[in-house]
Amino acid sequence: MSVDPRPALTKSAYAYQELRRRILAGELRQGRSISQEQLAMELGVSTTPLREALRRLDAEGLVTIDAHRDARVTELSAEEARSLYEVREQLDPLAARLAAARRTESDAAAIKAALKGLEPLSASADFEHLLAHRAFHRSVYTASHNPLLMSLLEGLWDKADRYRQLRLQAGPDSPEDQERVRHEHNAIAEAVIAGDAKAAESAMKKHVRASLGQRAIATLTS
Repeated sequence: MSVDPRPALTKSAYAYQELRRRILAGELRQGRSISQEQLAMELGVSTTPLREALRRLDAEGLVTIDAHRDARVTELSAEEARSLYEVREQLDPLAARLAAARRTESDAAAIKAALKGLEPLSASADFEHLLAHRAFHRSVYTASHNPLLMSLLEGLWDKADRYRQLRLQAGPDSPEDQERVRHEHNAIAEAVIAGDAKAAESAMKKHVRASLGQRAIATLTS
């Protein structure tokens, strides 16, 4: 009989992961009040580990807890979308440039594998489709071999996914946009694998400037 080598999650960690997934997947929508008793019952945990999970999510900006300890999913805003874009416009190209200079053979293989898993995002794209796009960008971030930069970008990605979904729900990309994104991903991968730091940085900057997160700013201000 085989034994699962993975350590069992604590109830607090399980509640955190599941709540985080539901928020990022759009199952718990922005502004929604969170019934702690109902969620605790759904997750099969007591309210104590649930509150611990909510405090972690509050620290990450995904949940807001008020003075009365009531919690709700943090609302999206044009200001946050703009802030995310401004930071990613600088950090993503940096990661691509470093990746091109430092990638290993295993990094290149991971980038190629992640690229194959990409599909065009549409209004009906589910969380798994978004995860595939995250996996591609993560493969580039990982190739930078800069743990601090990787950690910063991972944190930004959590928040940015909610804005990507908002933009997709406002209207699907045209076939031309989908082809453009496919070409951009290919250009990033090719430049990083080829070790062309300047081209990798340029390709990533172009990609971020036309990203769903950037376009979400207009959706929120219209």
